[in-house]
Amino acid sequence: MVLTVTDLACARGPAQVLSGVSFSVSAGEALILRGPNGAGKTTLLRTLAGLTPPLAGTISHAEDAIAYAAHADGLKAQLTVAENLTFWATIFGTLDIAPAIAAFALAPLADRPAGELSAGQKRRLSLARLLVTGRPIWALDEPTVSLDTENTARFAAAVEAHLRAGGAAIIATHIDLGLPNARSLDITPFIAKGLPASDPFADDPFLGAAL
Repeated sequence: MVLTVTDLACARGPAQVLSGVSFSVSAGEALILRGPNGAGKTTLLRTLAGLTPPLAGTISHAEDAIAYAAHADGLKAQLTVAENLTFWATIFGTLDIAPAIAAFALAPLADRPAGELSAGQKRRLSLARLLVTGRPIWALDEPTVSLDTENTARFAAAVEAHLRAGGAAIIATHIDLGLPNARSLDITPFIAKGLPASDPFADDPFLGAAL
C-alpha cells in the first residue's frame, strides 16, 4: 500500500466534518471520492495532504509522498508557462519539464505569461505541475474544472500514465474519467453525526494551492 487511512476524523475550522474514515490505496490504483457537494471531499483531501490536521486517526504514507492540486490554480501570473513549470521543478528537485509540457499540449503557450492564459489553459498548466513533482500520490480536487472534452481526456491520460508508472491518485470528481484500476469511495456514510450532507458550509472550496 502507498497510503493507508485508519479511523480518520476531519474538521473544517472548528467543526468536525467526517469521522471514521478508513481506506487504503495501492500503487497503480486510483480512488475516486464520491458524495454530494458539501460532504467533506475537499476537507478529506486537505487532511491527507497535511494542510489540515486530523482530529483523530492515522494517515500512513512515505514522507513527502503527496502532491495536492486544489480548486485554485495558484500560478505565478508574471512568469511564463515554461517558467512556472521550471520554478516548481526546481522546488521539487526535478529537472525535465518537457514531459509535462507535452502531456498537456502546452508547447504553443510555453512563452506566454500565465496571467494571459484562459481559464482552461491555466488549469492545464496547474495540472501539468503534477508531472514535475516526482511525488507518487496525487490528491486532486475537481481537477477537470474549466477543461473541455479534449483536455479532460489529456488529463485522464496523464493520470493513467502515472498509475502505470506505479503512482496512485485520489480524486474528487463528478465525472467518469475512464481510468483503469479505479474504485470509488462514497464518503457520505462518514459525515459527522449532526452535520447534514447538504450543508453548504460543510466543505467550501479551498482557495489556496499546495502546488
